[in-house]
Amino acid sequence: MLNDLVDKRKKFLAESEQHKNRRNELNALASKYARERNTLNNQTREFVEEAQKHKELRDQNNGDVQRLKEERNDYNDKANVLFEDLEAFKKEHGNLKNRGIKEVQKQIEHLEFKQQTEVYSTDKERELIDKIKQLKASVKEQEAELEQNKEMRTKLTDAREFRRLASEIHKEVTEKAELAQQHHDLMVESYRKADKSREAADQSHQLFVEAQESADEEHKQFIACQKELRDYDKVISGLRKKTKKTKVTKEQKAVRKEAEQIFQNFRSGEKLTTDDLLLLQRAKLI
Repeated sequence: MLNDLVDKRKKFLAESEQHKNRRNELNALASKYARERNTLNNQTREFVEEAQKHKELRDQNNGDVQRLKEERNDYNDKANVLFEDLEAFKKEHGNLKNRGIKEVQKQIEHLEFKQQTEVYSTDKERELIDKIKQLKASVKEQEAELEQNKEMRTKLTDAREFRRLASEIHKEVTEKAELAQQHHDLMVESYRKADKSREAADQSHQLFVEAQESADEEHKQFIACQKELRDYDKVISGLRKKTKKTKVTKEQKAVRKEAEQIFQNFRSGEKLTTDDLLLLQRAKLI
């Protein structure tokens, strides 16, 4: 029976070691997933902060665009008022067959824009350039006519200056609008990275939870095995003590029996040896 208990204890000891080792492996794995999760969460925060910075810069540039548009439109409105005065004067005193300077200028701007943004064959582009040159020559001719009048010359000079200022501001509007779009695109990209990083962090957290739960279960099994081992140790220890006590009792009985025989022989007149005396002392017969 004792041997059976010892064998069973060995099995529980081996099982206990397996649960302990597996628990330690799972705890190490959980720690690894926790570190990955924390790193990814930090990356997510950085991406969100970066996105917020780009958002602020985008909104700032969009605000500049709106403000500059208002300034540009104000200069254009002032120029248009003067050009309308010039057109009225021209119709009254000049050649009525010619189109107004403002209308021709708009057409020039339209054609120049097409030249910059569209693809033409060599012949078509040359034709477009010639058309622009003709229109500019027409503007110069009409302006030269208007400059003959002092008052109109002053208005023309002011109108040109307003138009120049409006054109410069329009360049700023374009630059600011492009910057706003760039920051908007970077903001969207940063948010996309943040979403991807957050998703990966969630996955690592899920793996962490699963590993931690498995480690806890292995720890419970380890504790249960430890309890079984303590119970087996108590039973085995008790049996060993009982076996030892039984063995001692048997030895004592054998010694007593042998001592009684020697004592009987002594009483019958036999001599005692030193060993006989020691045996009689052990049996407490002398």
